[in-house]
Amino acid sequence: MSRFIVGVMGGGETATADHCRLAYRLGQLIALQGWVLLNGGRPAGIMEASARGAKEYGGLTIGILPGCDSRSASAYIDIAIATGMGDGRNYINALSSHVVIALPGQAGTISEIALALKNNKPVILLGWDTAALFNAYQRSGQLHTTTTSEETIQLIKTISQS
Repeated sequence: MSRFIVGVMGGGETATADHCRLAYRLGQLIALQGWVLLNGGRPAGIMEASARGAKEYGGLTIGILPGCDSRSASAYIDIAIATGMGDGRNYINALSSHVVIALPGQAGTISEIALALKNNKPVILLGWDTAALFNAYQRSGQLHTTTTSEETIQLIKTISQS
């Protein structure tokens, strides 16, 4: 029987100190349960904090890296898997996890949530109001909503002229 793998997803450079503290504590608790922590493997934000928490409490950590060099992994990663897949590694993150815990992040984290849900994996949002993220994309002009097909066509015309 394989060990239970908990995927911890969330922001890298955009992670706040509070979110990193939450991720660190989560990593500790995952290790204390004897579970394996899997994340994006980089030495940044949620990835670094959760791996550090697990490692400091004797846990096993796996990092699924976007690039081709396993030496780019966090020092708290035991098994660094270099994929050379960029964002495509999000499939591996979602499918290799028995459960996905998503802390605040951005589009990459959203993709991991969507892939996990699409593949019937349980997802837990930890300390994250996802509406705030979507609102930020709306404020930046990247995400739009419409209510009619006609309104949609007019918006496309406006966007295409920008």
